[in-house]
Amino acid sequence: MKTMAQKQSSTKLLMMVLVLSSLLAAITVDMVNPVLPLIGEALNASKAEVSWVVSGVALVLAIGVPLYGRMSDFFELRKLFTAAASIMTLGSFLCALAPNLPLLVLGRMIQGAGMAAIPVLSVVTISKVFAEGKRGAALGIVAGCIGIGTAFGPIFGGVVGQTWGWSSLFWITFILSLLVAAGSAFSLPAIKPPMAETGEQKFDLIGGVLLGSTAGFLLFGVSQGETAGFASFSSLGSLIVAGLALIGFIRRIRTTDKPFVPPTLFANMGYVNSVVVAFFSVFAYFAVLVFVPLLVVEVNGLTPAEAGLTLLPGGAAVAILSPMVGRLSDRLGTKPLIIAGLIVMGMSTLFLSTWAAGASPVLVSAGVLGVGAAFAFIHSPANNAAVRTLARDQVGAGMGIFQGSIYLGAGTGAGIIGAFLHARRDAADSFNPLYALDAPAYSDAFLATTAAVIIALIAVAGLRDES
Repeated sequence: MKTMAQKQSSTKLLMMVLVLSSLLAAITVDMVNPVLPLIGEALNASKAEVSWVVSGVALVLAIGVPLYGRMSDFFELRKLFTAAASIMTLGSFLCALAPNLPLLVLGRMIQGAGMAAIPVLSVVTISKVFAEGKRGAALGIVAGCIGIGTAFGPIFGGVVGQTWGWSSLFWITFILSLLVAAGSAFSLPAIKPPMAETGEQKFDLIGGVLLGSTAGFLLFGVSQGETAGFASFSSLGSLIVAGLALIGFIRRIRTTDKPFVPPTLFANMGYVNSVVVAFFSVFAYFAVLVFVPLLVVEVNGLTPAEAGLTLLPGGAAVAILSPMVGRLSDRLGTKPLIIAGLIVMGMSTLFLSTWAAGASPVLVSAGVLGVGAAFAFIHSPANNAAVRTLARDQVGAGMGIFQGSIYLGAGTGAGIIGAFLHARRDAADSFNPLYALDAPAYSDAFLATTAAVIIALIAVAGLRDES
């Protein structure tokens, strides 16, 4: 048997691997955004073509996250996590050597196929290794890493990519992915999956494909709606396919003996409401991260590098507060923290809509600080609230859908608010009666973001808090 010191040492190594992998995955998603013009110039690709370097990853993440969650019920966590880290390593290697855009997009999608495992398997691992009274602190640390990576990914990409070339980004992620793959093979516990213990070996691949298709086509349809309009064939057609896939998925889980997701999961209203909270809070958070830089570049005349700095206070708030909030959720319960976070987030987005859009970048940055601090109070407690509602054999599937809703929220938030912003480009006045500056379209965009926060706040009423 392991001694107490050995257990503490193995737990520290495990957390180091989860921290590095979460940070790396979050940075890798967005690090290419500032260097897309460099990639397009080097590979002779148009803006629309080079956008697939970002869109391809988003699609694979939306599809892959729930699949990995369910797979964790059938396969040993250590083997699954190590395999995913190895896939991410392969994708980084292909990207670093890519001589043309198709191979670069392929490499990025392979990267995404590996990265999709990290957020959900990190939560599943924590839920199985840490006792309930210590789980929140670990989730808070991982959430902080995701916040850091999300905020600093574009800054890292811009500085490194413009200094040493865009391919250097992928050489760095290749080396770090190797470390994650090696570390996960040694640090993750060899926990027997729930379905292996019950003798159930049937994996509902059809149900998984239908769920993945729903998420993938929904995200693609929204992204096409932002660029080509929601009435376009690519957007409307994708949204129709997503709807048909969803109908097929619902029918599948009701009629098959061993469904990809047990229908009882959706009868668990505490869990369902935690998913709604996660979706709409991330919807709002990522809309701010995407459109604040556009605002200060377009309205205030900042450079892209200067615009990135306006996000730093929010990223710092997530990094600093998330571990503390995680520990608080173990002591105080999750519901009060989530309510406080959503109230602050709604006040911050309303502040951006009313007084910051078109004003000094300092005021804009203050709004971002409030949104980042609020997100720290929402993210890890929402994870904790979802895990608490799930039976042991539902953790994989449940957290797969939960984490998938986060990526869908991020993608649809950017797409829907972007389309709304485009539609309001020529507006003379804002919908916000208190707004009196010269950027009414952005005021309306942040006002719509506030509406998303209100929906999340309504869903909090259905959370079951077990303090």
